[in-house]
Amino acid sequence: MRANLNDILIFTAVVDAGSFVAGGRSMGLSRSAAGKAVMRLEDRLGARLLNRTTRTLSLTDEGRVFYERGLQVAASIDQAEASIVSNSAAPRGVLRLTVPDAFGRRVVLPLIQKYVAAWPELQVEVSFTDRLADLVEEGFDLAIRIGMTARDTRLVSRVVAKYDAVLCAAPAYLAARGEPRNVDDLASHEGLIFTSRNQRQGWRLRAKNGGWIRAHVRSRLRLDSAEALRSCALAGLGIAMLPDFLIKDDLSAGRLRQVLPRFKTDEVKIVTLYPDKRLLEPRVRRFIDLMAEELGS
Repeated sequence: MRANLNDILIFTAVVDAGSFVAGGRSMGLSRSAAGKAVMRLEDRLGARLLNRTTRTLSLTDEGRVFYERGLQVAASIDQAEASIVSNSAAPRGVLRLTVPDAFGRRVVLPLIQKYVAAWPELQVEVSFTDRLADLVEEGFDLAIRIGMTARDTRLVSRVVAKYDAVLCAAPAYLAARGEPRNVDDLASHEGLIFTSRNQRQGWRLRAKNGGWIRAHVRSRLRLDSAEALRSCALAGLGIAMLPDFLIKDDLSAGRLRQVLPRFKTDEVKIVTLYPDKRLLEPRVRRFIDLMAEELGS
């Protein structure tokens, strides 16, 4: 008996998402409906495809083979749809974004306003947070990240812009603690460090010979918000490395001062992340292109 095509697609979605809840949601189904679809598939095939525990799912040997075949089926369907849906298709539906708080409000929000004005059939839901959301589990179409991104085989990444990073501190802090003259001096200063989900920001500065020097800095204050780091730097609590879009006004007004200006720092990459789908919806593709066009320069 031939397996139901929809059950095959549900099975691959569950495997991709790593759970019946997220896999079912991606297909517009409940956890129960997704589980029943996989059970029907196993009954038809006469083989167990998934090992189930209370917390995890894993493929059996038969499931691994069938999953690879299922991906080929899904790819063929996507190619058929792509042959009908041209790149000129208008964005519609709901675009769900998760963006860093400060960057989102200062840079992304004006782009969103422009985007919704251009496409009246489009709706946008935005989460402004520096927390690293799980796109697949939480149902986001697109994440915008600054700098650090954990490797996730379920996601596709694209760099859409780059900003200079600036090592900076408040004049009052530098007056009280002394201004660093070289990279080694940073070890005796208070570093304000960005950290999130066990990922910790590292400081690198380029030496005269072109090589990179990793700065060793003590840090008693670590935060998961770039805006909070800026506030702490303004309050004179230490030295921070922040993207220039966030502090350019503070530097111009003298509220912050660049530290070790003769050393070049890392660029800050703005990265878009989206679930690995063979056919990217126009609402997602067009917004990524808009970001690259507006911010890339």
